[in-house]
Amino acid sequence: MVTIGDIARAAGVSRSTASYALSGKRSISAEVRQRVERAVRELGYTPNAGARALATSETMVIGLLAQFLEDEFAPAMLQYMLGVSDTARALGYDTLLVTEADGARALRRITDSRMVDGVVLLNVAQDDARLPVLRSAGRPGALVGMPGDCTGVDVFDLDFEAAGRLMVDHMHALRHRELILMSQPEHVVQRGGAYVWRLQDAVVQQAEARGIRLHAVYGESRQPAAGRCLHAVLDAHPAATGLLLNNEAAAAALPSVLHARGLSAPRDLSVIGRYSDEFARTFSLPFSSIESAPDRLGEMAVRQLVRRITEPEARREPHVVRLLAPELVDRGSSGPPPSPAPTRHHKEHTP
Repeated sequence: MVTIGDIARAAGVSRSTASYALSGKRSISAEVRQRVERAVRELGYTPNAGARALATSETMVIGLLAQFLEDEFAPAMLQYMLGVSDTARALGYDTLLVTEADGARALRRITDSRMVDGVVLLNVAQDDARLPVLRSAGRPGALVGMPGDCTGVDVFDLDFEAAGRLMVDHMHALRHRELILMSQPEHVVQRGGAYVWRLQDAVVQQAEARGIRLHAVYGESRQPAAGRCLHAVLDAHPAATGLLLNNEAAAAALPSVLHARGLSAPRDLSVIGRYSDEFARTFSLPFSSIESAPDRLGEMAVRQLVRRITEPEARREPHVVRLLAPELVDRGSSGPPPSPAPTRHHKEHTP
């Protein structure tokens, strides 16, 4: 096995200089750093993680606690995970993915055993049972998602209230007077998915302020139930001229639903979703959307976490709550309402 001593000899420097050149913890001249890096490539050196952890109390591993919940659309959750892991890798950290149902116990295990230098939490609930453990763990933590109590952690999320208002105002400017909002399944709300009611409450309030009739419904998170639910709500509200989606599974099902009903957007129905540009490309979605920015949120959380880990002064800074302002990506799926409103009943789809 190649050791740091072998690297030092090949580069013609001391062990400590080779170590500093690799860790970046001290200023090393560009010429020396290049010699060390060349020796690493030529000898195929891989740092010993166990020895490094013993010597520095650092593992260079970030814990990522996430779950693929049945009431959420798995491809959307995967984008948040990739945002975290890609940024961690770019900063020289490995990612330990933990998906246990008992997140509090898993978090206690990986922090008590010093398996990680810091932790990122996904699937954040309003009253998240993992937060008391994280606050007392002695390891920094960052959240993608906003809980009810943000003390002691750094929080990054989309501004869902502003996103809801932007959706309504965009439709209002186009003179729509009756809209449908389809949210995530109701049990997402029941288990504390605050992002659902944050956007929904803002849409309800803004629609009332703008004099718009709103039908707020909960959708499904799996196919074919998501498609059946869309058919049912369009049947129930044939006069609605706009559809707002805070539900990725429904967005993915909508093209086939509109095709089955002989409808198109924006000719017959204006549509605005809430998902990422990458999600739209993956599912070939032609609908305008509020950018959910999972990659950007993951990057922000990891960069702040690494600052807390590596910079002593950063550990003393106040914790932050940063909400991304919503951006509407216009893909041409919204326009003035049709006159008269289209007939939406469709008798051929099967329940």
